[in-house]
Parts: sequence; C-alpha cells; structure tokens
Amino acid sequence: MAESRLKTQSTRSVGAAGEQRALLHLQAAGLRLVARNFKSPGRGGGEVDLIMREPDGTLVFVEVRQRASASHGGAAASVGWAKQRRIIFAARHYLARLAHCPPCRFDVVALQGAGTDGAEPHVHWIRAAFDATGHA
Repeated sequence: MAESRLKTQSTRSVGAAGEQRALLHLQAAGLRLVARNFKSPGRGGGEVDLIMREPDGTLVFVEVRQRASASHGGAAASVGWAKQRRIIFAARHYLARLAHCPPCRFDVVALQGAGTDGAEPHVHWIRAAFDATGHA
C-alpha cells in the first residue's frame, strides 16, 4: 500500500514537472496562462492540463503528455480518441462559463525522453492537434 502511494506521488510529481516545463515553453512563445488543471464536474468528466491565451485572443486548451521513449508511438500518439473526447468535454464546460466564446483550439505538448539519463526531454508543441469533433 505504501509503495503504491509512493509510486502515485512520484507519478504526480513527474507529471507536475512536465506541465511546468510545457507552461514555461508556451509562455516563452508569448501565450498567457488562464487556468491550470481545469476539471469538468461529475463522473467521467475530463480535465484540461493548461488553458492558455494567445496574444490574438485565441483560447488554447493544452494537453501535456510525456513519455520516456518513443515506443508505442511516443507521447503525442498517447492522446487518443477517448482522451480527446474528455478534453473536449472539459473545454465545453469551461466555455459555458464565459459570456462569449472566443476562437479556440486544442494543442498537445509532447515531452519525449523525460527521465532518461537525467537528460532534458525534447518539447514538441503540436498546434491544433485535434478539433472539437475529436479529429486530428
């Protein structure tokens, strides 16, 4: 049981570090943080890792994924159809709270090579990785 808790904490800390790396990368590119880890209400809901705003006003819903290796398609390939649906669901809940709907897009920040030999992971930012219908 304690080992399970340690693994979960370690996984969470690695995930938080990856999100922080992605956030810094996006901020360096001129995006502004709007919200972090936005969760939709209810069971089976989704979560958006980062909600950012482009200088032109576009709202960007960002999924951050990291993988140690490129096996099984790597970090970007791990954002499959089911994950996209949960992100879209959460994004719709977020947008419902706004007075008007700005232009939006769904991005993925893939961190590849995270945790291997202490090397810094490669950051790959995929703009418009999928749309609200769940199509890449």
